[in-house]
Parts: sequence; structure tokens; C-alpha cells
Amino acid sequence: MKRDELEEAFVKYAPMILRRATSLLRQPEEAKDVMQDVFIRAMTERGGFEGRSEVSTWLYRITTNLCLNRLRDGSRRRELEALHLTPPDAPLDPGNPEQRILVQRLLAEADPSWSEAAVYVLIDGMSHDEAAALLGVSRRTVGNLLARFEEWARARLKTHLTSDQLVPIEREGAA
Repeated sequence: MKRDELEEAFVKYAPMILRRATSLLRQPEEAKDVMQDVFIRAMTERGGFEGRSEVSTWLYRITTNLCLNRLRDGSRRRELEALHLTPPDAPLDPGNPEQRILVQRLLAEADPSWSEAAVYVLIDGMSHDEAAALLGVSRRTVGNLLARFEEWARARLKTHLTSDQLVPIEREGAA
């Protein structure tokens, strides 16, 4: 990607990247930092874009990975836990802002490949086919990554929530 193409991409895709980062991080200032980091990375890794996908897809993936890395940052995780950690006996309600913090914590602690698949399918609402294309894996692998994430998350939450309070992850194509 040439410099003038990158400048054009910034004008065109910066709002999308900022929305993406804000939705994952829930902190506007951090989202702005990530947006800048995305374009810095795109500029320094211009050879990383091989043209096999759209520029927006490439930038979206960089954004997701940078956000997940931020969530994994230990000091950031401790800050979020101190400010927003849900009490252990609270029921899991995905519409609740505190529960989103819990989900962010799980995403930060899980295996990176599981987290990335979970973000694309469970948060972004992508189909398994769409996530597979973005991740560069098969549709079946996406299902396996989600199953591993679900199993791990259930075990992780078991000490905090009873199993009847957990919302099952619906699998695509499951009867």
C-alpha cells in the first residue's frame, strides 16, 4: 500500500475503525489511540497488505487485534476490574454495561484465536463463513474455536455464576 493510498484509506476508513475500537474498548480516548495505531501499523507494514481482501477488511482485522491486545494488557484489565467488576452473584445479562466489562475480561484472558473468533461471530454478528474468510481458516475451524471459547468461558465463570444463568452460544447449523 503506497503512502497516497494510505492517506486515502485514512479519510475513507477512519470513522469505521474508530467505531470498531470504541465498541470493543468502550473508552473513546483509547479508541482514538487505537485508530492512530492502526494507520501507523498499516504505514509501517505496507507489505502486509497482499491484496487478497479489501483494504477495509485488512484494517478491520488490524483494529480488532490491537483492541484485543489492549484488553489483554494487565494494568488495563486491573483498572477495569477495579472500576466495573460485576458482583459474583449477578445474573449474566449481555445488555448490561457491567456485563460487557465481564465479556471484555473474558476476551482479554482467553486464547487469542478463540477471542478473535468470538468477537467476529458473537459480538459483530458475522456468519461462520464471514469469520472464516477474515481469519483465513475454514468454517469448521471457526466453530471449533467458538466451542473452545464457550467451554473455557463457562469453566472460568463457574465460580461466579450458576450454569442456569449462562446464556448458551448458538451454533450455526445446529438443530
